[in-house]
Amino acid sequence: MRAGNSERRSARAFWWLAPACLASQLCAADGARPATLDVKATAAVRQGKVLVPADRVVPGDEVFYTLEIRNTGSRPLPPPTVDFPVPEHMRYIANSAVGAGAEVSYSVDGGHTFDRPENLTVVVGGEDPRLATASDYTHIRWRLRHPLQGKAMALARFRAVVK
Repeated sequence: MRAGNSERRSARAFWWLAPACLASQLCAADGARPATLDVKATAAVRQGKVLVPADRVVPGDEVFYTLEIRNTGSRPLPPPTVDFPVPEHMRYIANSAVGAGAEVSYSVDGGHTFDRPENLTVVVGGEDPRLATASDYTHIRWRLRHPLQGKAMALARFRAVVK
């Protein structure tokens, strides 16, 4: 049930800031009309005390990403898993990925495998493996612990800095 295979990118000035919508078709257990899991991502930056759309950013800007994970069907979905790439030209901020009722894990290999931070290692320049840091993460995974009810929405968030 991963949302991520049919990713569309936003047409914003900086298209790599906010992948706009991910979707996955899910079949109901009784063969009824398929349920749909839609994931919409938005990017914002802090302007004073408020967040505004991240239409233009410069290196060093902190971007706040919010994912709306929505069951557009009327039937509950089994606990969904959502994989989301850390956008190109961005560096993930450690410990910023959150989602109520979700288990968060990370990938350092382009989304092929996921694990908790303390279990991730990388090899850089032929050296011995080292513990991965947040800047090594390529993808984030939210695994919801509970079914997503019909017409319900869950939120997931993370922050990243423009490289």
